Amino acid sequence: MDTGLELPGFFKDADAASLAAQRTYLALNRTRLWSAVAGALGGAITWSAADLDAGALVALAGFLVALVAELVLAYLQPERDWYSGRALAESMKTMAWCYAVGGDPFASGIDDAEARRILRQRAELLLQKGGDKISMSTESPLVTAWMTELRHSDFETRRAAYLEHRTRDQRNWYARKARQDKRKADAWRTALVAAEIIAVTASTLRVTKALEVDLAGILGAAIGAGAAWLALKQYAQLSAAYSLASRELSLQEDLLSQVNESEWAHAVSDAEEAISREHTMWLASRNE
Repeated sequence: MDTGLELPGFFKDADAASLAAQRTYLALNRTRLWSAVAGALGGAITWSAADLDAGALVALAGFLVALVAELVLAYLQPERDWYSGRALAESMKTMAWCYAVGGDPFASGIDDAEARRILRQRAELLLQKGGDKISMSTESPLVTAWMTELRHSDFETRRAAYLEHRTRDQRNWYARKARQDKRKADAWRTALVAAEIIAVTASTLRVTKALEVDLAGILGAAIGAGAAWLALKQYAQLSAAYSLASRELSLQEDLLSQVNESEWAHAVSDAEEAISREHTMWLASRNE
């Protein structure tokens, strides 16, 4: 069997739309936060030439850019497309794998016509809930040749493909992301603590009149922006969630390698539920 994994077009389009919206959302937030820091920096600049106050100009530019970014965020609301696209993509990915390997509700005993009907019906429900802004243009929107070929393969082939390309790949991804996000959370916290120590030092020097520049005000704005970015990215929360999901999938992987064919459909459904649970928690935390 050709092992070239090819997921359906609905997944690819939803995934692409979600990633594009995510990039827009993060870029606008990054611009908004650091433009506000630039505005605070302008407030501390005392240099001027002729009738031009350089500090006031920098502050004006910084806060103006921050305002524009805030308005664009409010108008476009890219986070909605990000979340709905991700929800649709993950749901389609789950259904595609269940269809391909004979997991519930697409057990291998069901003929292809009935399995496609169930898949189509569930896809329509998903699109009604969150697919209004997603352009579906990729070929093979529901079932690819790879999915059909795998569905018609013997049990051991389907199990091996699912273990290697779904549970093991997903588990490794969760474990890798958990480590990465923990490192990022630790780095950001260290940077914020360092900035706070410098701010305390600058404030002390300001009180004793040993420092004339309002460095503490600039650092305060930077600390606020950094804290907001850390809350936005949720590195610590995601690291914990990914670690839990990785552990759950390890247990599911062991179970899947032992079950017989009569238990397979339900076992696949349980494994997909473990993956879906992590995403549901992520989505709930974002919507808060």
